[in-house]
Amino acid sequence: MSISKLKAMLSSFFSKSENDLEGYHFKKLFESTPGAQLVDVRTSAEVASGALPKSINIDFMSADFESRVKKLSPNKTYFVYCRSGGRSSGAVKQMKKHGLRAYNLVGGIGAWPK
Repeated sequence: MSISKLKAMLSSFFSKSENDLEGYHFKKLFESTPGAQLVDVRTSAEVASGALPKSINIDFMSADFESRVKKLSPNKTYFVYCRSGGRSSGAVKQMKKHGLRAYNLVGGIGAWPK
């Protein structure tokens, strides 16, 4: 794991940003944002156990995370989730460094309203 990923993940446990949204607000903003994209940053094994519909998987812990993020369109808004909210918070911080609009689902996939 790179130092920048570790720093982003650790800082996510101690601070909350305006890009951190609780389940209801996350889903509502996602549904009202044209061209929005859900991004699952869990491992492929975690994704195999279930994922939100139409989400793409970019494993935050993979060596190619940053290169894949650089290929994302700056014209979209990204709604990012993981299992509990830690990795997705770190991922959002990395995505913002690349000029992307991104939001974190606080509490992870379990916080997604039914």
